[in-house]
Amino acid sequence: MNIIKIKETTSTNQYLSELSEKETLLEGTIVVAETQTAGRGLLNNYWESEAGKNITCSLLLYPTFLPVEQHFMLSKVVALGVKNTLDEYTENVSVKWSNDVYVGDKKIAGILIENELTGCEIPQSIVGIGLNVNQKKFLSNAPNPVSLFQLLGKETDLDILLQKIIENIMFWYNLLKNNAINLISVKYFQNLYHRDGCYSYRDKNGIFNAKIQSISPEGYLCLLTETGEKRIYEQKEVVFI
Repeated sequence: MNIIKIKETTSTNQYLSELSEKETLLEGTIVVAETQTAGRGLLNNYWESEAGKNITCSLLLYPTFLPVEQHFMLSKVVALGVKNTLDEYTENVSVKWSNDVYVGDKKIAGILIENELTGCEIPQSIVGIGLNVNQKKFLSNAPNPVSLFQLLGKETDLDILLQKIIENIMFWYNLLKNNAINLISVKYFQNLYHRDGCYSYRDKNGIFNAKIQSISPEGYLCLLTETGEKRIYEQKEVVFI
């Protein structure tokens, strides 16, 4: 496991991307920062993380075996790896479509995957992970953050936790390499936040009630409304209420 530790950077994804342009790095190389000055989530959302208290890292993958149209499999692999790790520490962990990990109704981790595309291939992926670990308070206006410290009442060793996360992600990644797409997809769906039952959602037309029917191979959320209407959404087109 090639771990590069740095004190500070704007973004570990950006740091790893620039480093990979300068030199050839082994697959599985990880950049870990004590603090990010411009940590990002999906669509450039801000990620709050107190310096030295959490895990902010990026993982380098070379998924050349994976067709572009199956790129969302990487999100499933990473989410399951993070989820399985947190299962060792706490209960009621789930994956919230499309890129968050929840404990109960609160967000404990975010995932940002940036793929380099060449024709029909994905020669390189940089997987950014932000995990709330030892932070006691959150000061941003994020609606529902939570940390392991808040859940457990004690601090968690960051190095051990990081090692477990990477090992679990690589476990699922290696299954993906061996074409275990159905197994991964089933496990991802089984662990979805609000998978069972009917819940409230909001799209550009207003609030409605629906249940999760499936996640498409492209990563679209497929909902079935109370009236039997099937609706399909890309990221950020619909919000959980």
